[in-house]
Amino acid sequence: MEYTVQKLGKLAGVSTRTLRYYDEIGILKPARINSSGYRIYGQKEVDLLQQILFYRELGVSLDQIKKIVTSPSFDLTHALKEHRDKLLAKREQLDKLIANVDKTLATREGRMTMTDQEKFEGFKQKLIDENEKMYGEEIRSKYGNEVVDQSNQKLKNMTKEQYAEVEKLSEDILSTLKKAFATGDPAGELAQKAADLHRRWLLFYWDGYTKEAHASVAQMYVDDERFTAYYDKVGTGAAEFLRDAIHIYTGIKK
Repeated sequence: MEYTVQKLGKLAGVSTRTLRYYDEIGILKPARINSSGYRIYGQKEVDLLQQILFYRELGVSLDQIKKIVTSPSFDLTHALKEHRDKLLAKREQLDKLIANVDKTLATREGRMTMTDQEKFEGFKQKLIDENEKMYGEEIRSKYGNEVVDQSNQKLKNMTKEQYAEVEKLSEDILSTLKKAFATGDPAGELAQKAADLHRRWLLFYWDGYTKEAHASVAQMYVDDERFTAYYDKVGTGAAEFLRDAIHIYTGIKK
């Protein structure tokens, strides 16, 4: 069956403007243009749009989706299996958050008691799941399953105060890095403060600290574009600047 832009938009629940934009950026081209100048979509395009919407629901950027679906190695069946696994994980996380809300309500109504640690379990698990989704494969490949599992367990066992401190440290690292980056000096006082804050942040997740491991992590921030994008929110080149600051801080250059 074939669809015009309007019919496909109505079928999929997206605007015709969105479909035209997908055509413009090359992520979903129509099968053909008819004699009246209308975009016409066939079954292949319908199936591809479904994939695009799955990826969007999972929070994947359009740039990344385009790379995935236009890759010669893209496999529709494999993609559907991946979508299912990720959606199941998302449902599991939502179930945990709902259970957390139910427990909190029961506690406030006097029907049960809830420890401070339990109040944050759902949020900590969400952070673990998000990290696994974005970086799990690379981190496990680099450091091994045991190290990553120990780190995740440390996060789960954090007290309310520890969890609040690690969240604040994350914010402090970025704010200090922003100020340090403006100086342009990775050896300067602000840059070295950012490196030390980063070390303190790592200790909440690591069982032990070594300068070699710290320097290695800093290099990974430059080698992996996803980590780079996180720190480059401060400014383009901030990830490299942090890497250089940490290498100076540890005295180790990778």
